[in-house]
Parts: sequence; C-alpha cells; structure tokens
Amino acid sequence: MTTSRERIIDAYADALAVDGERHATLDAVAARAGVSKGGLLYHFPAKDQLAEALCDRLIALATDDVAKMRNAPDGPARHYIRTSHYANTPLDRTLVAVARLQQAGDPQARAAIETISDQWLSVLTEALGDRDVARTIKLIGDGLYHHALFSALGGQSRTDLDEGLLAVIDRIIDQHVDTAGH
Repeated sequence: MTTSRERIIDAYADALAVDGERHATLDAVAARAGVSKGGLLYHFPAKDQLAEALCDRLIALATDDVAKMRNAPDGPARHYIRTSHYANTPLDRTLVAVARLQQAGDPQARAAIETISDQWLSVLTEALGDRDVARTIKLIGDGLYHHALFSALGGQSRTDLDEGLLAVIDRIIDQHVDTAGH
C-alpha cells in the first residue's frame, strides 16, 4: 500500500510528464493524488521540496538500475542497449518528469539527471576500459531511448530491439578489446 507521500510524488510525476511543469501546480497535484491541498502541504510545505523528493526518487531508482546493469549476465553494454526503451516503468516515468523539470530550468533536476547519466557512463567505462567507447555505447542507448520514448508518447508501441544492433555493439566491443590488447 502506498503512502500519501508516495501518492503525492506519483501525482507530481504524472502531472509533470503529462501537463508540463507550468501546469503541475500544487492544486493539480493534490487533486491527482486524492488529497487536500493541506494534506499535500503537510508532506511538502514548498513546491521545491516536492521537486527534491522526485529527484531523490530518480537517483534511487537509477542506482537500482546501475546495480542491475553492473551484474547483467550479458554485460553492462548489451544490458544498457537492450534496456534503452521506454517501458512505462517507475524509472521511466520519473525520468520523464524530472526531465520536464530540467527543461523548466530546475537546477536540482539538472543535477539529478547529470548524476544518473554519470553513473551509467561509469559502469560502461569500468566494463569496457575506455571512456570513449563507453560514451559511444551510452549515446547509442540514449538515442534508442529517445526514439522509443517519443514513439510511446505518440501512441505507437516499441518494436523489439533488432538483434542486428546488438551484434554491432558486440563488434564495437570486440574490436576495442582486440585493439587494446595489441
């Protein structure tokens, strides 16, 4: 069972993702959460505290994702590419909401997104041993995510990731390993 505080954060994330930062007012969030404005203010006396809680949630969800990535049986690079799609998970919904805050100029949101991006890149760099190769893999995954996100938001379902793309990722990794080994 979710707490009122969690429902409020969920409602805020939903309002941001669907309506944008400008329309994610405290009144709108309270209505979405099914609480009074006083109930919302009890948990979050100021809107910036609500934004901070959402950014904290993003960092926690991404930290869990980083652990899964680090321990993925097929390796962090393949895992990152394979999971670079919008699946309406709590991480996806929170990432979209925080991105909307970032677009509105929120410095907490920018810092949270930079933190999680750096975490993903660090795992790739550790696994591949080369920051440039890791960054290339990350940018490919980010592009896939961006494409899938806009397809999903446009009402189109994502098609399965083409195994051919994973084969290209494998060739990049293998070529890097062969070159670094010589």
